[in-house]
Amino acid sequence: QVQLVESGGGLVQAGGSLRLSCAASGSISGINRMGWYRQAPGKQREFVASITSGGSTYYADSVKGRFAISRDDAKNTVYLQMNSLIPEDTAVYYCAADKASWGLYDYWGQGTQVTVSS
Repeated sequence: QVQLVESGGGLVQAGGSLRLSCAASGSISGINRMGWYRQAPGKQREFVASITSGGSTYYADSVKGRFAISRDDAKNTVYLQMNSLIPEDTAVYYCAADKASWGLYDYWGQGTQVTVSS
């Protein structure tokens, strides 16, 4: 099993920045992809960004140029730097990890709330 714990959420004004962290523990050997998803009230969970073990990154169009995903394998942690935040970014942000290179993620964190005020 892999445990994921997110941190770094909070309340920020529009235009501000936050950095989310996701620490992985447990059977982390072989983790390939790590990603971030978010779910706003009344909406489905949506993809935000992901990063592979090789460092390839992918972003949703809505966050390209504003968010940056990175990973520190020495700390077993993935980060999501969020800049130029807008109220539409308000959501619970979830970290995810998987040992496969495609398909649904097997492991999920509990989520961290991000609220952007206008």
